Amino acid sequence: MSVPTSQPSQPSKQSGPSKASRPLRAPGGFPVVGVVGGGQLARMMQGPAVELGIQLSILAESETAAAALVVPSSPVGHHTDLEAIRDFAASCDVVTFDHEHVPQDILQALEEDGVALHPTRAALRFAQDKLAMRERLDGLGIACPRWTRATTADEVTAFGDDVGWPIVAKTPRGGYDGKGVSVVASADELSDWLGRVGRPGPVEDGLLLEEKVDFVRELAVLIARSPSGQAAAWPVVETVQTDGICTEVLAPAPGLDPDLASVVTEAALRVAGELGVTGVLAVEMFEVRAGGGRAAYVVNELAMRPHNSGHWSMDGAVTGQFEQHLRAVLDLPLGDPRPTAPWTVMANVLGGDYEHLYPAYRHIMARDPGAKVHVYGKGVRPGRKIGHVNVSGPDLADARGRAGHAADYLRGVITE
Repeated sequence: MSVPTSQPSQPSKQSGPSKASRPLRAPGGFPVVGVVGGGQLARMMQGPAVELGIQLSILAESETAAAALVVPSSPVGHHTDLEAIRDFAASCDVVTFDHEHVPQDILQALEEDGVALHPTRAALRFAQDKLAMRERLDGLGIACPRWTRATTADEVTAFGDDVGWPIVAKTPRGGYDGKGVSVVASADELSDWLGRVGRPGPVEDGLLLEEKVDFVRELAVLIARSPSGQAAAWPVVETVQTDGICTEVLAPAPGLDPDLASVVTEAALRVAGELGVTGVLAVEMFEVRAGGGRAAYVVNELAMRPHNSGHWSMDGAVTGQFEQHLRAVLDLPLGDPRPTAPWTVMANVLGGDYEHLYPAYRHIMARDPGAKVHVYGKGVRPGRKIGHVNVSGPDLADARGRAGHAADYLRGVITE
């Protein structure tokens, strides 16, 4: 790996959106990892980066972005501004991502410049475009819901009549946390989306339609893969969704058949290898009732970055997902993903009635010293992810109750 020899220590004089200080290089030849996006995922890479002895630099949306509050080198720039990203990448040895929204043409330009991107542009396409993802997974023989592309109301009606109403409609690009997903009982409910087909935007190439899966529960498989092909997998977890947002993760998934755990882990590893993913990959799945020749799982979504379903690993595994992601993108040997306790429960903290979190934070620390509270440095808005709580222990019900109580107290749902 080549390491730039320049060591700028003063703020960049370049005008434009990227004008904050460049990263200082640590002695000993340790690399700089650049992260495009200043959200909580980038923020939570900073602690492991310090422990690994490497430097982070963040291309942040603003000076007060979550990661910019904790990473000294956080130039401000937008992920759609090619010159800002080029200027940013020039000081980094590898570039990775807090989100998957960097346009393909910008990624292509960076790769043509010789920037080491992890994951690559080719891999990211399958996380950015759900239609491309479905086509590729079908080609690999990975179990998926029945699906189709639709550009007209007649095509929507034909699909719904074939698989049974209601159906799930998704915008192929740009959706997350339940956004860009709609359960509909007729084509009329999609008239707005269909009216935008062909225009630049999330439904330019049509809508993704899927059967509404009758599932037992939702699972997630989190793996990491390095450019040299080394891979490691954490235990399969159960995720609990509320209004399309993950509110709880149980690690490992309680009562999961060991054979199914092996099958879904192998499937995730295969997806990572075939798509050439580097870094952390989350494969979100539905566990379905076996029978009729169908697999006991179907893949729902892919995310090529650290993921909400892996936050438990920060306190519940030998190597957490943020450390592992940094190891992977630098092609360092991967760490041990094994859990350190029989159970770890992660409860998301969503924005509620309390704008000032610190008093509640102190209360939780006093009430339950074993609870690990992670806050994201984000302003409170109803329903916004502003932190999470991890609790590990020998009893699942106890860990679940403690994590849920702490999250609810931070949100203001309970006050005792």
